[in-house]
Amino acid sequence: MILTSIFDNFFIFDVSGEVITSLIVMAIEAILFIIIGIMAKCHNPLKKPKGLLTLAEYGTEFFDGMVENLMGPRFKGFGGFIMVIAVYIFLSFIIGLLGLPSPMTNLAVPLSLGLTTFVLIHATSVKYTGIKYFKRYIEPIPLFLPINLISMWAPMLSLTLRLLGNAIAGWVIMSLVYSGTSMLSDTIFGAIQAGADTYSIPAFSFLASILHLYFDLFGGFIQTTVFISLSMIFISQEAPEDLIEETSMKGGK
Repeated sequence: MILTSIFDNFFIFDVSGEVITSLIVMAIEAILFIIIGIMAKCHNPLKKPKGLLTLAEYGTEFFDGMVENLMGPRFKGFGGFIMVIAVYIFLSFIIGLLGLPSPMTNLAVPLSLGLTTFVLIHATSVKYTGIKYFKRYIEPIPLFLPINLISMWAPMLSLTLRLLGNAIAGWVIMSLVYSGTSMLSDTIFGAIQAGADTYSIPAFSFLASILHLYFDLFGGFIQTTVFISLSMIFISQEAPEDLIEETSMKGGK
């Protein structure tokens, strides 16, 4: 909590602590992938990978398989992007275990992720439909143009608010737990030093630990899975069904 307070009140060019934590998460992820890339480049392909390289290989196969199952063979190669996003979201949640503010509690971070999916949705649609892309806004009749222009933002808002809402809910509950256990400790055991401005020792810190595991670890895993799954579904839906079926038939052969 002390680290969280420091980051919450630390500003560089009016950048909040959550954004700074987000940059830390991105730096950790970048360094991790660079190390894996160097290890893969130096690894002998005739030998079985070990350690971090084994984990990276398993992760690559997992996300490639996930993309193929949810998006189809046409989106082969999309697994790398999904893996990067998944690792970032999961690290952004579990970094709260270190006492740092979660980037997901700042609207700018989940909004950026939702906007990324939004751009990919419409870029995919333009790629496969071309000029027919604009027809979607006047279907079934041109009178529906205002409604279609509003509804186009629904996926982005859904993904953004889902991440933000769960992160803030966890933060609020944890703040109440820390405040409540601290007050309860003061009531039962008294202050550490009478008349001194000191923090009391929470008598029920185990409760906070369990809740941290739920909101940061388990909750982070669930939200990561939901975000990448919905993103893949939204994006793959923009590919015409006849193209998807044609690609699936070729893949089956």
